[in-house]
Amino acid sequence: MNKLFAIDEKNNEVIVSESQKRSKKIIFKERISQKENAILYNAVLTLTAMSRNDDLEISLFKAMDKICQELYAKYKGAV
Repeated sequence: MNKLFAIDEKNNEVIVSESQKRSKKIIFKERISQKENAILYNAVLTLTAMSRNDDLEISLFKAMDKICQELYAKYKGAV
């Protein structure tokens, strides 16, 4: 399953969900506070900012998404 990331700016949390490829169904996984994992939070914040840019470069977006995926995997391995 692919992990999807979003930022809850009001609560300073990363929202982690997952979805199977080619599926429209999104399954909520968890929320991770900025205090709990600041590096992941800042990476997802950057990913979100990139997605809002009118000049979105897909290759850079995919690279940043991969970084978020790896940071999350490392976090889950440490928890």
